[in-house]
Amino acid sequence: MKIAAISDIHGNIAALDAVLADIAKDGVDLIVNLGDICSGALFPAATAARLMPLGLPTIRGNHERQLGELPPERLGLSDRHAAATLDADHRAWLASLPTSLRLDGGVLLVHGTPASDVDYFLDTVTADGARPASEAEVEARAAGADAAVILCGHTHLQRAMTLGDGRLIVNPGSVGLPVYDDDRPFLHRMESGSPHARYAVIDDRGGRWSADFRKVAYDWEQAACDADANGRADWARALRTGYC
Repeated sequence: MKIAAISDIHGNIAALDAVLADIAKDGVDLIVNLGDICSGALFPAATAARLMPLGLPTIRGNHERQLGELPPERLGLSDRHAAATLDADHRAWLASLPTSLRLDGGVLLVHGTPASDVDYFLDTVTADGARPASEAEVEARAAGADAAVILCGHTHLQRAMTLGDGRLIVNPGSVGLPVYDDDRPFLHRMESGSPHARYAVIDDRGGRWSADFRKVAYDWEQAACDADANGRADWARALRTGYC
């Protein structure tokens, strides 16, 4: 089976369309969506409208959960923009998404880790910033997850690790936002270093799963202008450069 994994679109419809067009050239069997779909500085409603008819296996991320659980005054800027833009059908679709999903062939979809939609799977944050996680750290986070492949998102960085028991864990990177910063549990930056849209293709050809990371050019200058027009200079810089 050949699977294209997309994640962290964050309402960037131009990046999504470029990635879907790139995937269409590759003859994949399935596209899966790992969450954080609409919240951002761009086009939440258009993104939901594009994805809903496709019926892709899709899970919710932390931003979908926040939209459903928090009152407007407790939402951050990106969630607030989504809440003001999405219609009732869009919100109902997002609310219906599962937190995880198991597919045939031993493939498990999660947003962060199997236990949390905000924990990092393949990265670790310390007082010195973020770094790739060690195998021991990843083993602990994967404990109890009986799957040949675990697909995760959330960190926006393309990573893969094969554990000692053969399980493959893959983060396809972000379709729509190449960089962000956060202060939990310490201030850190997750920077991809370029403005490209990213995804991954996972293939079990030959009986062993492997991951191929892809990056796709699109009109990120227009996306940055759209972010600027919505009062989000932080997003505009991120979209143009891949750096905070």
